[in-house]
Order: sequence, then structure tokens, then C-alpha cells
Amino acid sequence: MHNFFTQWHRLFLDTDRVPELIMVIVICAVAGMITGPLMGNANPLFWNVLGGVFGGLGDKLDRKKRHYADLMSRGLILTTIILAACGGISWCFREAINFYPYYEVLRTLFLASLVTVGSVWFVLLQLYFSLSKGITDKKSPPSEAATYALSKTAGISLNTNDEFALTRAAMVLSVRRFDKGLVAPCLWYLIGGFPAACIYAGLAMMSWRFGKNGLGSGFAAVPLALERLVGFIPSLLSGFFITMAAGITPTAKLHKGVASWMGHKNRAPYDQGGFPVSALAWALNVSIGGPVKDNKGYALKGAWVGPEGATAKLNHKHLRRAIYINVIAHFIFIAALLGMYMWDGIL
Repeated sequence: MHNFFTQWHRLFLDTDRVPELIMVIVICAVAGMITGPLMGNANPLFWNVLGGVFGGLGDKLDRKKRHYADLMSRGLILTTIILAACGGISWCFREAINFYPYYEVLRTLFLASLVTVGSVWFVLLQLYFSLSKGITDKKSPPSEAATYALSKTAGISLNTNDEFALTRAAMVLSVRRFDKGLVAPCLWYLIGGFPAACIYAGLAMMSWRFGKNGLGSGFAAVPLALERLVGFIPSLLSGFFITMAAGITPTAKLHKGVASWMGHKNRAPYDQGGFPVSALAWALNVSIGGPVKDNKGYALKGAWVGPEGATAKLNHKHLRRAIYINVIAHFIFIAALLGMYMWDGIL
């Protein structure tokens, strides 16, 4: 019984994979900041590859005028195809590394394709510097490159010079990619290796590409439900890390971040960011989210997230604090991985 209580985590997690994960996070942080988002998209490379291969087919199947049940069945078929492809890719990769002389390098590169770190920071900082420049030069609109990358990564239309809307979108993106693009795939890699991480990445890509924050047609109903099932625990952890990061962020309020967990109104639904977005909004005492348009121009009536009376007129200073929280949350996540690895070594 004593062994169960001290070593229960070994039943679910392979802590021997922790050093590799930490190395991959550092590599993605440094490489992403150097190269920026590939083709303007800061999502994980694996998402972009799957989206490039299956996105066109999904667009043809997802017709708004079709009945909900028809769209749902079409979404189920495409989801099955993508998950089978993810399983096949992970199996082929596992077999290939047994014969490849530099398999450790191949493992690292493949794992790095499942997460995103530095490229998201690049987009956020690019927008921050653009918005802060606009304060001193009123004739200077937000950077087109930053706006394009933010729009493409978030999957929403941002054809506007409104700094409030751009800032809100960037703040939401910062914590959503921390959740779906880092914590979740890393956790599933610890649990089930590459097959589990690849399958999660496939579901996350489907939710991002067709989910429309849970406000679209029935085409994405199946992947959204499956992603919610496997992403709920990682979302809880991500929200916890964001809340803890707020505790050491200037002007952020830890007690308000904690209050976001206590059943208050104006919290983000899971498909619109869930715990991490709510924790960020409450800790910074701001209102984020709200109605947006997808890249096809369809209106999405997103929920407003944040305390009652909080302002939605956000500027570069709010974005700076969100970036700070995001970076600190990454360090806390790495510290948690290290702590788990050391604890396992002691036991």
C-alpha cells in the first residue's frame, strides 16, 4: 500500500520521457523565436501538415446549408480518417527509429512538431511592439505581418486596425496555445508516447480548423467532443499554471485568478478556452473574448470572459502583462516536469 501511494504516478506517466520533453520545449522556444511562424502560422507544425493535407477535403464536406446530422456524420468520417492517419504515422515513426542510426535526433524533431512555443511568442511580441509604436505614431497602423499571423494562427478574421480587438485576440491565443499546443501534447506523450500525442494533435487540429470555438455547424461536433474528453485534464493543469504565473506578475491579482475557478459568471466555455482563458481574464481584471468572425466571414458569438465591470478596451500594456504571464507559465510547467522527474528519482 505504501508503494502505491508513493509511486502511483508511475501507473499513468513515464517520467523517463521528461528530459526529452524539456529539451524539446527549449528547442521550440529558441527556434521559434529565431524563425518566427512558418508561413505566418504559429501553430504546431504537425497541425499545419494535417491541415494542409485534409483541410481542403474538410472544407468541401462542411457545407453550412446541410442538415446538422448530415454534417455530423461527415465530420465523423473525416475524424476517423485523420485519427487513423495519426495512428499510422506514429506507428511508421516508431518502426523507422529502430533502424535509423540517429534515431534520437529524429525522435526530438518529430516531438518538436507536436508543440509550439517560440513562434507564438514571436507573434505576440511582434504585435506588442507594433501596438506600442502606434502610441507614439498615431499614423502607424498595426503591423500587417503580426495581424496576419495572429489571424491565421487563431483561425479568425482580423481585418481591422482596432487595437482593442487585436489585443483581446492575442491574449486569448497566448493561453490557448499554451494549453493545446504545449501542455496537452506533452501530458499525452508522458502517458502514451507518440501514438497518444499524435492522436491528441489530430483532434486539436480538427477543433482548431473546423471547430469555430464550438459555435460552428455540426461538422466539428465529433472532434470537439473527443478533444474535450482528452483535453479536459490538461486544460485544468494549464489554468492552474496560468493562475500561479499571475501570482508573480506585476499588477496581476492572484486572488482574482483563483476566484475564476469558483463558479463565477462570465467564464469561458471549454471550446472557447475554458480554464486558462478565464484565469487570465480574471487575474488581469479584463474582459476578453466576445464576438468575432471566422476566416470565411461567418459571425461567431463568442462569450465575454472576465469579472463584472472589467474593461474590454485593451492596449499594448495589457498584452505585455499577458505575455509575461504566458512566459512565466512555461517556466512553471518546466519546473513541474523537473519536480516530477526528481521526485520519481528519489522514490
